[in-house]
Amino acid sequence: MPPSLDPPRAPAGPRIPAQPTEPDRTTELTQPTEPDRTPELGELARAAATAAGSRLVPPAGRLTDVLPAPERVEPDPGADFVLPATAAVRVTADPAARDVAEQLAELLRPATGYPLPVTDATSPQPRGGIALVLDDGSNAGSGDDGSHDTDGGGSDSGGLGVEGYRLQVGTDGVRITAGTAAGLFHGVQTLRQLLPAAVDSPTPVAAAWVLPGGTIVDRPRFAHRAVMLDVARHFFDVPDVLRVIDHLARYKLNHLHLHLTDDQGWRIAVDSWPRLATVGGATEVGGGPGGHYTREDYRRIVGYAARRHVTVVPEIDLPGHTNAALTAYPELAPDRTAPPPYTGTEVGFSYVDPASERTYDFVAEVLGEVAALTPGRYLHIGGDEAYRVPAEAYRGFVERTQRIVTDLGRTVVGWHQIAPTGHVDGRVIQWWGTDGDDPGTVDAVRRGARLILSPANRAYLDMKYAPDTPIGHDWAGLIDLRRAYDWDPGTHLTGVPETAVLGLEAPLWTESVTTRTEIEFMLFPRLPALAELGWSPRSHHDWDGFRTRLAGHGPRWTLAGITFHRSPEVPWPGVPAPRSPLADPPPRHRTGAAPG
Repeated sequence: MPPSLDPPRAPAGPRIPAQPTEPDRTTELTQPTEPDRTPELGELARAAATAAGSRLVPPAGRLTDVLPAPERVEPDPGADFVLPATAAVRVTADPAARDVAEQLAELLRPATGYPLPVTDATSPQPRGGIALVLDDGSNAGSGDDGSHDTDGGGSDSGGLGVEGYRLQVGTDGVRITAGTAAGLFHGVQTLRQLLPAAVDSPTPVAAAWVLPGGTIVDRPRFAHRAVMLDVARHFFDVPDVLRVIDHLARYKLNHLHLHLTDDQGWRIAVDSWPRLATVGGATEVGGGPGGHYTREDYRRIVGYAARRHVTVVPEIDLPGHTNAALTAYPELAPDRTAPPPYTGTEVGFSYVDPASERTYDFVAEVLGEVAALTPGRYLHIGGDEAYRVPAEAYRGFVERTQRIVTDLGRTVVGWHQIAPTGHVDGRVIQWWGTDGDDPGTVDAVRRGARLILSPANRAYLDMKYAPDTPIGHDWAGLIDLRRAYDWDPGTHLTGVPETAVLGLEAPLWTESVTTRTEIEFMLFPRLPALAELGWSPRSHHDWDGFRTRLAGHGPRWTLAGITFHRSPEVPWPGVPAPRSPLADPPPRHRTGAAPG
């Protein structure tokens, strides 16, 4: 976690200007009609077909332009397909598969103006449209229990795995086959990229919707591909979080880690400890009003994510980073005195009393309620920067808290400061260091821990791109696009085999990030870079190829109203490509800021 010392709300330059927000894509397209009459799907199809008939067909894009890079691509230039206005989406008669088909239609209707009806079929065929086929024979083992967690995302001898898919474009239409609904959903994201960039327009576009012919066979390298959003330092409303989930889904990331509690604010309602939200949630960095998620708000976030095959990982940070909790309940403080609300950005000064039984009642009740609201298997207990807790007391607290989590039937996740403590089955260590040599974490792996890699000088999305980036920090170094891309999660930590690495996560801490626009500016274009590291085979990692493919996504983001940093390392369309810096800048640590 970032030991940020930057003053609140005082970025080194102007704020990022607000951009148009993306429209609600769950609303079906309607067109001008006679008063008080809703057009039938057939009428819409005929009108769209008439308009399309006079268009010139532009050349198709390339199967090789997809982000993240697919495992295998077999182009067939003679099999391009133009999506007609009369196209339908035909899908296996399965509720989860049907939901993916409905989402596909919702994504395509606004820009195409096509009705795209969704129909079930025993054996779906394209027939001039799109077929989504759920085939258990394509999957070596589903494991899809609603949480969308898996233990292995890579190749297997039995099929496409839990998240893989096969996409085929021919003259008769498009067919996506997968063993699970998650695989179909990832295939849909690839289909979306194969269409012209105008498909991201929120309003109808007069264009022919050409898909390049050929076959893609694809599956992820790592099972865990995540972003963390800090909603504690600055609070973000539910629509902002849902939009972040959409960004993850677009690039096949499958976990959203929510940093729900910290010194500056407590962001989730807990019935057994109500003042946590009403008192502890009433502040944020800089003295703003803060806020919290009700149980209904949190269920909405979890459900929205699950529909997009993203698992929410909630974090209740313990035993440090707890000033907001202590303000609400001074009985948890070592001196039983309520500290004043905290709106700064220092770290390491607060902690719950590790010697009090009341503390463990608090831990068990809070984690129990959060677990009951969260279908995913992971509970993140934080564990970092508890500088004032004596070492032996810290060890005892973490080990007891880990047992509470396992007794709830969940898997413990904690920052790498918990590595030296006792192991419990399934434990996951999230490593955020800057030096790839970490004997303590290596020892935890030897004892059975798995790893999520979040190197602060490669994956921290709150680090500035360059010295003049208007928001963000630089204590872990500047992270331009190439630095975010040029590392290998499978070999990054000395002494840790790739088999021990669940995947990677890109945290976005929000001491200096205050709006949705600023969230997006820090996410893009680094988000697709980190997504490719998590999804694509190592042999496919190629900087020059990546930045060329990425350039084509700029127009898509613009149409979708997504704010992004126009990295000089990318040849964005219509902008001369500047010389790309080749040297990696060394990490620059703040005094006392060395991790773990």
